[in-house]
Amino acid sequence: MTELTIFLIIGGIGFLFLMISFLVGDLLEALHFDLSLDAGNSFGIFDTRVLSVFLTTFGFISALCIQLAFGTLVSMIFGLGSGIILGGLVFAFGYFLYSQQSTSSVSDEDMIGRTAQVIVGIRPESIGQISCLIGEERVEKIARARNGREIKTGETVYIEDITSEAVIVSLEEDMLDYKLFSK
Repeated sequence: MTELTIFLIIGGIGFLFLMISFLVGDLLEALHFDLSLDAGNSFGIFDTRVLSVFLTTFGFISALCIQLAFGTLVSMIFGLGSGIILGGLVFAFGYFLYSQQSTSSVSDEDMIGRTAQVIVGIRPESIGQISCLIGEERVEKIARARNGREIKTGETVYIEDITSEAVIVSLEEDMLDYKLFSK
């Protein structure tokens, strides 16, 4: 088996690995075998796309250099350098794309202290519904008035607390009274 054949096999395995990862997704992510630089980022150095581009480039560039009669060591150095450069570019691009993703989950703590609009009126000692805009996401929750008063549809309320059953809200004038008398 010649050096050319070995490098072509390495490049072919890398290319096959790349095609499989395009068809079925990131194989190593399912096995949790990925070295990520950021805990919140799910794109790492051992991502299948990065590894397969590295292997493909290393194998085919090394084979090309062997064909050009550079010798085995020089061919491997060119292949290794090319693989690191192209694999690094794929990693940088993938890392950038994954870092631009945002999460759509809004925690309950994110809502406390914000204003919201009543979309289903809150009857005395009963519940209604509010709508709150947090960033680009609109969150709707079941709500109850802190003092048990009626709050009509369309009024703006403050979110004071969140219980397991409902969001506790109050009108602006109720908040002012509460702040004055609680001091």
